[in-house]
Amino acid sequence: MTLRLILVRHAKSSWDDPAQDDSDRPLNARGRDAAPRIAAWLAERGHIPAEVVSSTARRTVETWERMAPTLGECTVMRRDPTLYHAPAQRMLEVLNHCAASPVLMLGHNPGIGEFAARLLKARPDSARFTTFPTCATLVADFDAGDWSEVGFGSGRVVEFVTPKDITG
Repeated sequence: MTLRLILVRHAKSSWDDPAQDDSDRPLNARGRDAAPRIAAWLAERGHIPAEVVSSTARRTVETWERMAPTLGECTVMRRDPTLYHAPAQRMLEVLNHCAASPVLMLGHNPGIGEFAARLLKARPDSARFTTFPTCATLVADFDAGDWSEVGFGSGRVVEFVTPKDITG
């Protein structure tokens, strides 16, 4: 059986209020534009999540809210506070407890970039993959019957994209 993961770093967030708590930072204009464009790109390719798990930070929740109209508002969405600035190992633990496929996971750097790199057998041919910029999206497949069987070094790249790669 093949399981699919759609790994998305939150869209670009605002730094307008330096006194604002990091977890409360909203998306900025660029982020509000990028999230639905990434969603449209995913939908065009048939990458529609059955389950979404997201950090509880405002910018990750807002990223999904801007993606959901295109990818399916009836998708099961779970907010997990342990994904807020989570390291790769914690992200894997969360993924190992998911139930459906495809899973769309929303998180933060540096953890999400490390998680993406460690999950794959071979990295995609993209210079941007190493920095995993805002709204970067990796689609990866795993030969496993259940998410609990997925570990580091077991994924295959299906696609990788950043908002700058999408025209329009």
